[in-house]
Amino acid sequence: MRNEIEKSLEVLKKGGLLLYPTDTVWGIGCDATNAEAIEKIYQLKNRPGAKALICLVSDFKMLNQFVEEVPEVAYDILKYAAKPTTIIYDNPIRIAENLVAEDNSLGIRVAKDPFCKQLIKKFRKPIVSTSANLSGEKTPTNFSEISPAILEGVDYVVNLQRNKKTASPSSIIKLKTDGTVTVIRP
Repeated sequence: MRNEIEKSLEVLKKGGLLLYPTDTVWGIGCDATNAEAIEKIYQLKNRPGAKALICLVSDFKMLNQFVEEVPEVAYDILKYAAKPTTIIYDNPIRIAENLVAEDNSLGIRVAKDPFCKQLIKKFRKPIVSTSANLSGEKTPTNFSEISPAILEGVDYVVNLQRNKKTASPSSIIKLKTDGTVTVIRP
């Protein structure tokens, strides 16, 4: 795993795209602070820029560095969630502008997968995580279902968990600064 982390870090630092296993589905990722790298993901997926992407952080400490104010209820939601949960927060900070939605919000998930957690911790910045499919196509449930266009369009494919059937995508919850909770995807 250490070798895969080192190779992935090289790609992220150069503004490249990574295809990697997460705690949910295989993801396409890049440096969440690098607007050019994020633009490459939108182009690769043929995804409209108005459709926001999410990013992963390694822990609560990192989450607090990239969201102006994390509502207290977020910690309880994440502590008791039965499955990986992405929370859409208001007022993200220190993130590339083209990652932030038009309403000034951003979906962030605290990674649980050991590879993701270590990679993000060593990188010291959030990484983008969007499903490894072209826009409008079905989300692949395992590595073998990933389209050749995606495989050829990234700079590095992580050589881990290729036989694992992935879980479903994360739950998505929108959490307003005032504590209002809206479930977007259970």
